[in-house]
Amino acid sequence: MTEDIRLDPPSLEIAGARATIRLHRSRHRNRIEPADIVRLLEHFDTIDANRDLRVLVLAASGPAFSAGFHLGGFAEDKDAAARAPGFDAMVDRFERVRVPTICRLQGGVYGGSTDFALTADFRIGVTGMEMFMPAARLGVHYYPGGLERYVSRLGMNTAKRLFLTAEKLGAEELLRIGYLTHLVPPAELDAAVDRLADTLCAMAPLALQGMKLALNEIAHGALDAAACEERARICKDSADMQEGLAAFREKRAPVFRGA
Repeated sequence: MTEDIRLDPPSLEIAGARATIRLHRSRHRNRIEPADIVRLLEHFDTIDANRDLRVLVLAASGPAFSAGFHLGGFAEDKDAAARAPGFDAMVDRFERVRVPTICRLQGGVYGGSTDFALTADFRIGVTGMEMFMPAARLGVHYYPGGLERYVSRLGMNTAKRLFLTAEKLGAEELLRIGYLTHLVPPAELDAAVDRLADTLCAMAPLALQGMKLALNEIAHGALDAAACEERARICKDSADMQEGLAAFREKRAPVFRGA
């Protein structure tokens, strides 16, 4: 009997100021099917529409984070494939999510999921994990946005090393090249994610989200300077900036409201 690949789609959980998207197809290394792309895009829209959210965590079930996009999914679920945007469009949309994003990497990261994770603002990995990009080994020419992201985030030499040799890298090397922003023992992963999420939630959202947007534009060589200056002006006139200055003077933690 053919397995129904529409089962176990990515889920969205909202708890306070934190959203968590989780991949659930662990029996297939959380590979991403065409139908998952549609669901993930819906989740991103839901998060952007909720002004109370301050951070998004991308997580996965099972021993591996993700095997990336399932190329065979187009043949197995033709209806979903016909209506689904491309994997590259989904990854680019993830980069544009309004709030800061954390990728919780509890295990191996392979194929397209290497770019999916790289798009997050922070990547917390564990000792013993690995990643590799097998495109050249499979005869796949990677999409332009992913190639650009590897170069802008990791540098030309590292991008060539990963794309042209399909070399498998371990956790310590991933931290050294900047693919991981944090590396912890597996038992400490959730605590590390919680600490970083709490730190991001405590920041002034207008300033934080505006600077995230500007930094990503700079990475793409496409900074909208006028829009950046306007966001800076709005922050300067905001109640949050007054609260931040008052909290600094009073030596207390600020309470920001995003206004």
